[in-house]
Amino acid sequence: MIAALTAAAASAASITFSLPVWAMFVGWIAFYTKGLSVKAGIENQACAGVGLFFGLCSALAISSLSPVTGLNIVLPIVVFFSALIAVSLRGLPFMNNLSCYFLGLVTWFAAHLEYSLQSLLLLFNECYRGLGWWSATWS
Repeated sequence: MIAALTAAAASAASITFSLPVWAMFVGWIAFYTKGLSVKAGIENQACAGVGLFFGLCSALAISSLSPVTGLNIVLPIVVFFSALIAVSLRGLPFMNNLSCYFLGLVTWFAAHLEYSLQSLLLLFNECYRGLGWWSATWS
């Protein structure tokens, strides 16, 4: 019941601020990927945020290099290095949630926003809004 009320309130806030409601659910997914505590939820959200940043960097690299090399060449190269970095981070003692890194990357590309810090912060905020740790602390 608490989780459902939290989801309803978060979606209402998303609509109020004209933010993508689907991105809110990324925060919920991120929360449930690893651990069910406030600490794990914050760590998961941080990994998703880093994934969003990787997505922005990847998109910038693709848009900058594709006129020079062509999309057929640059896209696989950028995807390779993005995946290589994300997979390498799973060995860290903390912030090692590979699923959340990829959730962030997917969220960036799915949103089709302009390449800016403002867009990055907007998506991070929306994912954070959906973070399910509030319901975990109340249940």
